[in-house]
Amino acid sequence: MTSDWLAYIPTADLRALLAALLAAFVLALATKWLMVLLLRVTRSFTFARELLLQAKAPLRLLLPLLAVQMVWSASPDDILFIAAARHITSLGIIGSVTWLGLRAVNAIQQIILLHHPLNISDNLRARRIQTQTRVLVRTLSTLVVVFGFSTMLMTFPSARQFGTSLLASAGLAGLAVGFAAKPVLGNLIAGLQIALTQPIRLDDVVIVENEWGRIEEITGTYVVVRIWDDRRLIVPLQWFIENPFQNWTRMTSSLIGAVTLWVDYATPLDPLRREMARLCEEVPELWDGRVSVLQVIESGERSIQLRVLASSADSSRNWDLRCYLRENLINFISRNYPHCLPQLRGVLKPDVEKEHRAELPAEGEISEPERQPPV
Repeated sequence: MTSDWLAYIPTADLRALLAALLAAFVLALATKWLMVLLLRVTRSFTFARELLLQAKAPLRLLLPLLAVQMVWSASPDDILFIAAARHITSLGIIGSVTWLGLRAVNAIQQIILLHHPLNISDNLRARRIQTQTRVLVRTLSTLVVVFGFSTMLMTFPSARQFGTSLLASAGLAGLAVGFAAKPVLGNLIAGLQIALTQPIRLDDVVIVENEWGRIEEITGTYVVVRIWDDRRLIVPLQWFIENPFQNWTRMTSSLIGAVTLWVDYATPLDPLRREMARLCEEVPELWDGRVSVLQVIESGERSIQLRVLASSADSSRNWDLRCYLRENLINFISRNYPHCLPQLRGVLKPDVEKEHRAELPAEGEISEPERQPPV
């Protein structure tokens, strides 16, 4: 009973089906063996090995589909369901090629990221290259998906016009889709601008919306800023093109930090300068040796304002250095010059008017000479 349905299939159709299945099976095995052989040969070639690893899965699907399509193309047109089989196989081939393109783009990205790591002291060039790579790869991946989807649509006669319009971005339908997807397209163009001009890069220290953080991730539509307390600020790509923001690592990661102190007018400044120089030399892991300055920047009614400037290799070390200098300078003043901390002075004066009033007679009181009777 299980083989009764074979009687309804013509002999030519059955042969074509068996040939297609056999060709697909043989090509699948051959692809697997070929991949294993090539991976062994290219073990010392990083790019070729990564490309083969990424392309292994798509090729296992693509090559058998190509073999099946060759069999369908050589088969007569009067075979039952041959047109549907050819169309489905074509869609599978297009999908496999799109998948292969995405994996190839990802392989290129992985190789570039591997050769430009961020975990080094001077990673400015690596951050620039990684930012460009990530943004361009996401843009290219989007174009590959759009191209594959448009090609699939063009295989349907009724949707061929729509597929052509989508692929060429022309016609009324393309304009309607463009207006509807204006935010997406705006972020896509902003991503290209960021990749080329690079106002921000991965691991840049930025001030966005009065929040201090680092650029953790740049996607095709938004940027993830990791705030200092491990919160994440999600900002659209277009925001960085249209709004001003602070980038502390635009050209270099080194930074100058300021510490402000209020002290009394009697504070000696030379001992403070010597103490600051000693404190900076004690922490070479925080101070980079470029800037170490103590200046009086303001004089008020009751105290003077001191500003301490010190430089570090990056913003994190500069924050630690500023806290270290502030704590130790305050301790130094408190220990050696406690009277030089800001004070509120008061002067005690005798109440002269009160004493004068005490010497005067009270109202209506007669002095002693006036009480004597007249002679």
